[in-house]
Amino acid sequence: MDLVRLIRTQFQLLFFLCYWLPVSLQKLETPPIEYAHSIRLDGDIILGGLFPVHSRGERGIPCGELKKEKGIHRLEAMLFAIDLINKDPELLPNVTLGARILDTCSRDTYALEQSLTFVQALIERDGSDVRCANGDQPIFAKPDKIVGVIGAAASSVSIMVANILRLFKIPQISYASTAPELSDNTRYDFFSRVVPPDSYQAQAMLDIVTAMGWNYVSTLASEGNYGESGVEAFVQISREIGGVCIAQSLKIPREPRPGEFDKIIRRLLETPNARAVIMFANEDDIRRVLDAAKRSNQTGHFLWVGSDSWGAKISPVIQQEKVAEGAITILPKRATVDAFDRYFRSRSLSNNRRNVWFAEFWEENFGCKLGMHGKRPGSLKKCTGLEKVGRDSSYEQEGKVQFVMDAVYAMAHALHRMHRDYCFGYPGLCPRMSNINGKELLGYIRSVNFNGSAGTPVVFNQNGDAPGRYDIFQYQINNKSTAEYKVIGQWTNKLHLNMYIQTTTLTISLSLSASVSLGMLYMPKVYIILFHPEQNVPKRKRSFKAIVTAATMSGKLVPKGSDRPNGEVKTELCESMETNTTSSTKTTYVSYSNHAI
Repeated sequence: MDLVRLIRTQFQLLFFLCYWLPVSLQKLETPPIEYAHSIRLDGDIILGGLFPVHSRGERGIPCGELKKEKGIHRLEAMLFAIDLINKDPELLPNVTLGARILDTCSRDTYALEQSLTFVQALIERDGSDVRCANGDQPIFAKPDKIVGVIGAAASSVSIMVANILRLFKIPQISYASTAPELSDNTRYDFFSRVVPPDSYQAQAMLDIVTAMGWNYVSTLASEGNYGESGVEAFVQISREIGGVCIAQSLKIPREPRPGEFDKIIRRLLETPNARAVIMFANEDDIRRVLDAAKRSNQTGHFLWVGSDSWGAKISPVIQQEKVAEGAITILPKRATVDAFDRYFRSRSLSNNRRNVWFAEFWEENFGCKLGMHGKRPGSLKKCTGLEKVGRDSSYEQEGKVQFVMDAVYAMAHALHRMHRDYCFGYPGLCPRMSNINGKELLGYIRSVNFNGSAGTPVVFNQNGDAPGRYDIFQYQINNKSTAEYKVIGQWTNKLHLNMYIQTTTLTISLSLSASVSLGMLYMPKVYIILFHPEQNVPKRKRSFKAIVTAATMSGKLVPKGSDRPNGEVKTELCESMETNTTSSTKTTYVSYSNHAI
């Protein structure tokens, strides 16, 4: 009850102060501040939406720069899905979906403040003790009744918001949050997601490491639910299965100090034989880690294995292609939605006024300025309004567009089945659905089963999780020095390779089966015991039949102990794989047998 009372107080302060009275607002040409930074579409049923339209601000400012892809593309995907559903005579006939879309600014605390809007209609307002300056009682505008929320993106944001929404029994479907913590149905019982949790991803990444023959790796996580829980899942699974030793587990602070990333690279180099680095980090941190490795002249040393936050994104690897070359990344299996491409390319300033952030996107996308009130500073060229997305600017569909649309459709299918059961034969909403019960709607959400925009089934298990289906990528540079991500395999409960993998660090090019190519990926600098193979045999049966051996590693294996302040570095209690370095040059021999998959 204390929390409800606190929320009621915040609403009275934030939304119902007297200076927002309609009498005062009539003197203003701009809409009320309450709606100035949100998208509002009228409808019979209103869905909430949470998107990182802007990045996290700095120095006390809540919001930073616009996120064109992760913000605008995704929220436009929600609007596009709602348009399609409202035009579909077979899905929710005679019922119109509306929306209230808010900006999280990539910050969990700011998102919490914004999400209070979604529960506003469910809080009993007592205005008896509120008076305006003239003594009159304030006039309260009727708030939107939100029946379900699409979002959020970051796991930390979804966790924060889920704690509020569950109190008011509002179902939530995320399109990008993958933290294993959200699978706890006792704490996040109204949360579901159309992407798989990181527990599946951690297993897939461990399968990659095992297939590569790496038994000594480091982990790197961004501070927060996503990074820390992802690494925790990887470490836990590796302990249960065996065969992989964790050299170091490093954490990137949420607010890194100057020089922090150079320090991280130095720490990783303390265990030089643990060249493989398992990364659960956000894209900004990934970019800065790669940049630090480049500054330290460590191009080609580290063997990056990135989670879905890296995936096939361009932003982390721009201008540092060489240091990222050969990285193996993972991404939930997805497909490009061609209809969305046609929709988004057709958006303009004149036909997309419903998106209150589209003018800002227009300036950012075309590098121009819209009149004197434009967001972009400097003496930029003036926007004509005749620019076209994809013609006058580059365009590539953001990777989570499919999942945003699947989340909206999951909510629509659940509402459709509820309407069929409660309002059979009744055109539009019947009285029983005039006030939708969130607990009942959650039951319908967990029971949906339909083919999503990628053609794969959209289903949820008892915890609200989607099944684990991933594509495995490698960041490759071809003979023309053009860098690109290439799909090298898939993971659905086990690892499968389906194409040739670039052996970036070899001086010769061999046309081998996919399994041998994968094993050869970094062979010149990966030491596998030739004369003592028992030291490099995983306890878990490998999914590859290729056997790649090389010589040699000398010196006694000795533990390397060092104190780490404040828990910045965790060293696994297992036998160190570090070797005594010598000045002598060692020759590496490679042999192949049993190449067939």
